[in-house]
Amino acid sequence: MSAEHTSDVLIIGSGAAGLSLALRLAPSARVHLVSKSLLRESASLYAQGGMSAVLHKDDSVASHVEDTLRTGAGLCDPEIVRYTVERGREAVEWLIARGVPFTKEHQPDGGNDYHLTQEGGHSHRRVIHAADATGRAIETTLEAQVRSHPNIGLFENHIAIDLITAAKLGQKPQRCVGVYALSREAGRVVAFRARCVVLATGGAGKVYLYTSNPDVATGDGVAMAWRAGCRVANMEFIQFHPTCLYHPKAKSFLVTEAVRGEGGRLLLPDGTPFMHKFDPRGELAPRDIVARAIDHEMKRLGLSYVHLDISHKPAQFIREHFPTIHARCLEFGYDMTREPLPVVPAAHYICGGVMTDRHGRSDIPGLYAIGEVAHTGLHGANRMASNSLLECLVFAAAAGQDILTHLAEAPLPAAPPAWDESRVTDSDEEVVVSHNWDELRRFMWDYVGIVRTNKRLQRAQHRVNLLLGEIAEYYSNFRVGNDLIELRNLALVADLIIRSALARKESRGLHYNKDYPDTNPAAVNTVLTPPNYNV
Repeated sequence: MSAEHTSDVLIIGSGAAGLSLALRLAPSARVHLVSKSLLRESASLYAQGGMSAVLHKDDSVASHVEDTLRTGAGLCDPEIVRYTVERGREAVEWLIARGVPFTKEHQPDGGNDYHLTQEGGHSHRRVIHAADATGRAIETTLEAQVRSHPNIGLFENHIAIDLITAAKLGQKPQRCVGVYALSREAGRVVAFRARCVVLATGGAGKVYLYTSNPDVATGDGVAMAWRAGCRVANMEFIQFHPTCLYHPKAKSFLVTEAVRGEGGRLLLPDGTPFMHKFDPRGELAPRDIVARAIDHEMKRLGLSYVHLDISHKPAQFIREHFPTIHARCLEFGYDMTREPLPVVPAAHYICGGVMTDRHGRSDIPGLYAIGEVAHTGLHGANRMASNSLLECLVFAAAAGQDILTHLAEAPLPAAPPAWDESRVTDSDEEVVVSHNWDELRRFMWDYVGIVRTNKRLQRAQHRVNLLLGEIAEYYSNFRVGNDLIELRNLALVADLIIRSALARKESRGLHYNKDYPDTNPAAVNTVLTPPNYNV
């Protein structure tokens, strides 16, 4: 089988980063966009809050920079932070020009300006939003334009397996020339080749038992880049949201922090409050403190969840303030006006990823990474609210400009060899994949979660090493399927998270180790280098 699909630029991933890059490139280049599910199914779609940018006259770039650096606990790259913040207004204006319906507010003089909110970590109102579904507004607006653009070829339900590099083909100089992907509908592997390849694959929340992320967030881009020879950085910094509804069918459903803001209390199953033991602000403590407190009580008592209770408030008050959550919880059999809700913390966002420069370039020529898959230096040890959509838009623009500048000199690669299935068979033991998937996500939750210890991390390392061996053997002997591809990537990303966590001999930002409770004087990034780096 020769390469079936050839383009100037191949984008893997269809969230805000991938879609906005495709639209910026399409007037000047032939673009192919590969999405493992439906085009809009990404973490971007579920982003409720908004996108941060300096838009108000009382705000300043310096203030946004300062807030971001403070939140990042010493590990942000100041130059990258300033670079990103300075381009926030242009990114917002680009989205407005595309037709994204950001929420406006009526002014006394009769005008309509965009409504700005203020979120955790920000010292000013600088979060532009579309009601409480900003990601959906951005994603669906851009999706419609991507679908209608004649220069963008779409490949939905295609899951990338591995990057194709010159080194893998025995050629020099090293360069990324494409990707092998499984057509989930046809059940066969196809090859894509391109002058430039962009990873916009999002995060890896599904490596944990509980996550706010959609099912597609399986760390594919980080895993593929590592196998191809790219360094990764700061994989130990995982942001957890404190309150995800605990129900087998309610995956990814968050109970907003505003419930606690309006008087909701966190309780043990026997009705005992506990937040006062951890912080004088109680339920109003910052997100990371609340998540750690819940995790501590769950581990101490062997609980599956704790309770979030606002039923002491009038029913009408609850229905007026939280209509969506109230209605959604009723679907799962919980009436929050009359009873507490079972909640658990959930993996939300990964602050590390594939190392890139300010143009989105990775260690391998021709390979870019943008959005949550990338480590740009913006987030440091903890992400500030609503800086993630900003990062997607700013670095999509930066990568797009760099790609177009160098596209003419980028060679069109030769057709890659056919995907070899001559020595594999169909699996008759799919239970092995599902069992390993469940085991991985559970021990990552138990041992590499919100609160860590050396013993827990070492146990996790031992378990993941065994799993990696089993998965490698399975991958070698059987035809690839969607679940196996994702499990292979999740296990590798889990290994990178564990290795990064073991390497950090301190507690900083989102990484808290009880054996190293103090923060070191010097802030240093955790950089992991693959064996085939610079091949």
